[in-house]
Amino acid sequence: MSWLLPALMVLAPALWFANGIRKIGKISSGDPIGPRPGTALLMIDLQTVFWASGIFGESVKTKAKATILSEAEAAKTNRIPIIAVRQEWSIPSTQAIARLLMKGQAVAGTPGTEIASPFSDLADHVLVKRVQDAFETGELDKLLVGLDVGKLRIVGLDTNYCVAKTALAARQRGFEVEIVTRGVLSADTTAAEKTLNMLRTRLVTLD
Repeated sequence: MSWLLPALMVLAPALWFANGIRKIGKISSGDPIGPRPGTALLMIDLQTVFWASGIFGESVKTKAKATILSEAEAAKTNRIPIIAVRQEWSIPSTQAIARLLMKGQAVAGTPGTEIASPFSDLADHVLVKRVQDAFETGELDKLLVGLDVGKLRIVGLDTNYCVAKTALAARQRGFEVEIVTRGVLSADTTAAEKTLNMLRTRLVTLD
């Protein structure tokens, strides 16, 4: 049994790291919502650290920016609440993963986690998320209850990760979900096409 302690010392960090990866991509569950008449515009991860990272081409950003600003203007005209969700890796295991695999971007307390300047004055409400699914903390659920919202229009990034996971979590709760396809960005556009097709099968509307 002399091998057991060294094996555990190797295995424990690996399990801790794997659990962090699981947490990042997990889709939360919540109570099914009842009928709600309201709509909200949900802006996901439009933060300086991502917007100015160079991941997305300038022409793509220009088109997305125009769409997002147009959506925000329409929301304000129609008195639809605008909710911005910011990514901050704050769970120790996910922080470690972000530092190792994501260049440390959006770790809580680091520069650039604020909403990027083109969008900084748009939101009526700003929430912080810890993983890809914006519903994970429960704060978004509470806000949408208070606003009597049953329909979400989503813009932001990245289509393959935070946009998709949040849309799926919303559908799981019974929200009507629309993704504004001209207002979402992805570092991998080929994968994004597949992701959007998958979301369509989950009854997410692509607008």
